[in-house]
Amino acid sequence: MEIKKILFPTDFMEGSSYAVPYAVDLAKKYGARLYIVHVIHEVTKASGLYVPHVTLDELYRGMEAEAWKEIRRVYLEELRGFGDVEYVVLKGIPYEEIIAFAEEKGIDLIVMGTHGRKGLDRLFFGSTAEKVVRNSSCPVLTVRAKEFSS
Repeated sequence: MEIKKILFPTDFMEGSSYAVPYAVDLAKKYGARLYIVHVIHEVTKASGLYVPHVTLDELYRGMEAEAWKEIRRVYLEELRGFGDVEYVVLKGIPYEEIIAFAEEKGIDLIVMGTHGRKGLDRLFFGSTAEKVVRNSSCPVLTVRAKEFSS
C-alpha cells in the first residue's frame, strides 16, 4: 500500500480536533503530503433560496478571510515539525467539494472527524463524513468525537 497524499477536511469543530493527530501521524509515517481543507458551506446551493448576491459575496469574503486565518492557526501545534502541508479553502457543499478535491489531487486516503449526530441533529445537518465514505473513490478513515464514543 502506497500513501503519498492524505486529505484532512476540517470544519474546526471538536470531531476535527480528534482526527488531526491521525492525519498528521499517518502523513509522517508514510512521508505523505497532507492537504488540510476547509469548505465554506454555500448556502444557496444547499437550500436553493435566493439571497441578494452583493450581500452574499460580502459574507463569503468575510468567511473566507476568517477560514484562512483559522486553517493556519488551529492545527499549528499538531503540525509542529511537519512541513509537507498544503492549506486549501473551498466554497460549496462540503461532501461534494471534498470528493471532487480528492479526485482532482489523486488523494490516497481521507482522514476526517465525525460528530456522531443522531436524531433531529442528523436529519437537519446530515453527515458529511457519511456522504464522503459512501461516495469517495479512495479509503476514508473516520475518527469519532470523544463525547459520542462508547
